[in-house]
Amino acid sequence: MDLSKLITEQRNPTTLTIDEMDSLDIVTTINREDARVAAAVELALYEIAALVDAATAALSNGGRLIYVGAGTSGRLGVLDASECPPTFGADPRQIVGVIAGGERALRHSVEGAEDDTEQAVEDMKALGLCADDVVVGIAASGRTPYTLAAMHYARSIGAKVGCIVNNPHTPMEKVAHYPIVVLCGPEVVTGSTRMKAGTAQKMVLNMISTATMIRLGKVYENLMIDVTPTNEKLRARAINIVQAITQADAEAAAQALDAYGSVKAAAFALLTGASGEEVHDALAASNGHLKRAVQAYLQTS
Repeated sequence: MDLSKLITEQRNPTTLTIDEMDSLDIVTTINREDARVAAAVELALYEIAALVDAATAALSNGGRLIYVGAGTSGRLGVLDASECPPTFGADPRQIVGVIAGGERALRHSVEGAEDDTEQAVEDMKALGLCADDVVVGIAASGRTPYTLAAMHYARSIGAKVGCIVNNPHTPMEKVAHYPIVVLCGPEVVTGSTRMKAGTAQKMVLNMISTATMIRLGKVYENLMIDVTPTNEKLRARAINIVQAITQADAEAAAQALDAYGSVKAAAFALLTGASGEEVHDALAASNGHLKRAVQAYLQTS
């Protein structure tokens, strides 16, 4: 494998003397380089939006969004997937993170796993991957064998495929229906793609999952109305969200939350005066979109 042509493996001319800098100069230099990441992501917004549309369609029709990667890229995919259930009340089976080397690779370096193409296919088969799913490969180099093999298999069974890479004209970009290429330039420390490339991947993953959840009705205005109140902090947040939407006092918001079991249903009941199964039926009729449900209910009542 010739790494010399990869942007992420080039030496950064602005950091050639970083080993001679004091701490403040080092972190200032890193910060200056990190500032380039958002601008690089901005250039890929149309491609990111196209992948969001594909993911929204997949999840709306019973499919899944599946992230695949190795090393840092794999960990970032698993992180993004794992944060969707508590934040948006998403079914953990809807957004899945797969990392080369499995669970052990989340905490330990399992570098050889990224070359195991056969295991990639086995891991996809173990998920029961089907044509309704969207698979997103993540790799700074754009050529990680494990990730590329998973993408090839996904295409072979009719699934939609996206990628997030940090080099141009890569094998992963060629395989993907929805290629996202974010060019952040050489890293501060040559080849350390956990830095700018990893930051870019995290930003893009945040956009994909958050925008998809918004499109699926899991946000009202800018409030996370499907947050799962599984601890005291999240319960307090849930009550605050019900209050913000309905202007009810804390006691009324808490009572509605206890009665209906979710922020969305509690808010609907308080906004419309509906009660019982009528609340859940109205939300189901709008596919879980609170604003649409309220508007439709008020127009017909």
